[in-house]
Amino acid sequence: MKTKTLLSSLGLGLACLAASYAAAAEKPNIIFILSDDLAQGDIGCYGQKLIQTPRLDRMAAEGTRYTQAYCGTTVCAPSRTSLMTGLHMGHSPVRANREIATGAGQFPLPPETVTIAQILKSAGYATACMGKWGMGMFDTTGSPLKKGFDHFFGFNCQRHAHNYYPDHLFNDDKSFALDGKTYAQNLIENDMLGWVRKQKDQPFFLFYAITLPHAKFEIDDLGIYKDKPWTAQQKAYAAMVTRLDSDVGRLLDLLKELKLDEKTLVMFSGDNGSSFAPNTEIGKLFDQSMGGKLRGFKRSMYEGGLRQGALARWPGVIPGGRVSEEPWAFWDFLPTAVELAGAQIPAACKPDGFSLVSFLKGGAAPRRDCFYWELHEANHPIQAIRFGNWKAVRNGPAAAIELYDLAKDEGEKTDLAASQPEVVAKAAALMQQARVDDPNWPMVAKAKAKGKKANKKS
Repeated sequence: MKTKTLLSSLGLGLACLAASYAAAAEKPNIIFILSDDLAQGDIGCYGQKLIQTPRLDRMAAEGTRYTQAYCGTTVCAPSRTSLMTGLHMGHSPVRANREIATGAGQFPLPPETVTIAQILKSAGYATACMGKWGMGMFDTTGSPLKKGFDHFFGFNCQRHAHNYYPDHLFNDDKSFALDGKTYAQNLIENDMLGWVRKQKDQPFFLFYAITLPHAKFEIDDLGIYKDKPWTAQQKAYAAMVTRLDSDVGRLLDLLKELKLDEKTLVMFSGDNGSSFAPNTEIGKLFDQSMGGKLRGFKRSMYEGGLRQGALARWPGVIPGGRVSEEPWAFWDFLPTAVELAGAQIPAACKPDGFSLVSFLKGGAAPRRDCFYWELHEANHPIQAIRFGNWKAVRNGPAAAIELYDLAKDEGEKTDLAASQPEVVAKAAALMQQARVDDPNWPMVAKAKAKGKKANKKS
């Protein structure tokens, strides 16, 4: 009798263990590919005619393309912070590109800040970041290795990441020398592919923060653009976007080879708008504003700086060929990944975002009161808020609020503030409610810097 009981207990234990392994196996892999300074209008599926992006176009055809996906804000470090923490700029610990010292990395994530990598790691995921970090050097509280990533490879400091032929890169927190003739993206891509291959039998989270096509405009092969009647910068930029496209393709091909296609959510986006104004040699030739459809670019609060070329692909789960005009934002990624992983949001983490799981699968986007942004660069902080189809922009603490109806005026050409005082008042109230004061990011104008004391931007 005791033997039967023991065998029964053993059988039950093995069944529970098997169920546990089955549950773990059902956790999807999660990949977020973040391109640096890519404009929505740079991608073929958004209307680009001169730059070829066949793999991103195919990704859109096999998944969903979003026309109103928003970044965290319109420069690198705070936008990435929003993606990693689920916080919009009213609550973010980082609200600008701010270097600790030249070449010494950016303002670090504080020790109490929780990232999606930390949550997923605690839920049994392998985690890695390749490309560019920019949220704290390795000796600070913002090190990627202290924020949930098992592995890091690439550039930490944003200024260092401007150079595609650097004299060193980082493997985890160890610097290794290069000859200054090696194209960094080759090493970063190979490390990423090798890491994914090693994780094929367990759930993983990959944050692939590709530096392309951010300045400098350097590429190891101009490819199909070599003989175009364009400037050197135009050729390099186009080749960098196409190289980004082909590297995304290599990752998607690997997922298929490893039979992970149907187990993996892949999301793709730019981190902020393009660096180029519409009248520059890049902005004009490649029509990055899409025929004037979107106003603004990097460091502005207009749609051209905030909307991203964003795609999501997960065969059998995300509808293929879908185009959605419903808005979402970077701070929605953390709660989305948490739900997919079957994890819990820690008490210390209070995200502003909403899970997109139902939306990704073909449902409606989450309903919310507003989207909020701010940016603390130059000599004054700027703000924007969207509620419904109303979009309000304030280009400085003392500036008047501009008001646009995005349903009728996507290009933000007609300021309706004078004729809509009640809506302007609501916008002002929402801006105030959306943010928490932070001594590092006061909503006040700064004294203008002079000469060598001027702040340098990343």
